[in-house]
Amino acid sequence: MDPPEHDRLRRMATRHFGPPHTPGLVIGMEDALTTVAVGLIDDFAGKERIDIVDDFAFPFPVTVTCRLLGVPRAVEPDVHRWVSDLMNSVDDNPETDPKEKLDKGVQARKDLCRCLVELVEQSHGRPGDGLLSRLANDDGPDGRMADAEIVATARLLLVAGHETVVNLITNGMLTLLRHPQVLRRLREEPGLVVPLVEELLRYEPPVQIIPWRVAYSDLTVADTVIPQGSQIMLMLASGSRDPKRFHDPDRFDPDRHDNRHLGFGSGIHLCFGGPLARRETQIALTGLVRRLDRPSLVTDPPPYRPSPVLRGPVHLDIEQGDG
Repeated sequence: MDPPEHDRLRRMATRHFGPPHTPGLVIGMEDALTTVAVGLIDDFAGKERIDIVDDFAFPFPVTVTCRLLGVPRAVEPDVHRWVSDLMNSVDDNPETDPKEKLDKGVQARKDLCRCLVELVEQSHGRPGDGLLSRLANDDGPDGRMADAEIVATARLLLVAGHETVVNLITNGMLTLLRHPQVLRRLREEPGLVVPLVEELLRYEPPVQIIPWRVAYSDLTVADTVIPQGSQIMLMLASGSRDPKRFHDPDRFDPDRHDNRHLGFGSGIHLCFGGPLARRETQIALTGLVRRLDRPSLVTDPPPYRPSPVLRGPVHLDIEQGDG
């Protein structure tokens, strides 16, 4: 969206998503994030082989987002299933994939929207801690968000916020297994996880390209004139490895200074879920590194999803112990 409508909706959403109006949101979710992560890792006990995607990175963020939105626990399994079917259909190839894959995705989108509509309707007049309730009962400076806008915002958080965190956690674990000295160091220095995640966002970002931008006027980039109205594709991953900006950009270096990457975009469309995504990934990688027993990759490189926009393995199989 463009201003002024974009600015209005963003102001309304961010009033309940972080500073300055809700500064304690992410910190207040620390215990919940840790509990969810520990519970998933506990299920690894006795397993020699683990799929980091299916067994951890996929269920973790969707559970977190459900708790953020205030989705009832009894409904969480349905939301997990709908998000799974929806995301499986994103890269649908009609030439090779069965038609039912796309059909399940279409039905999942309908079911998810229906569920969110019902939850928002039930939230009116019932203030609570969940984001759905906060938005449904907030009469802020910009007025109250319409129910359809609340549903669209919730769906964005569930789908876009989920897929990116799945890829960030999985890319992070893959990168650590390819750099065992950094993995060992993280195990011994938990504080390293903060700059390490920033370096992951630069070095192996989950969002590689933003293809939905348009030139408002004629502009010149590197002696090339881009006419007004032309579609512009922003290569975030390339910009974050620009040798004019980053020293030795193709090297993974968690000690890198002045690491102003493009992992969350920039400008008025900067991802406002960034603080939560960072903390999810920090907790996830710290827990995995501490608890996994001598992890090793089964296949390198792992199979990747075909999307040029979102980069991440479809599966990341690892063995632990004597497996």
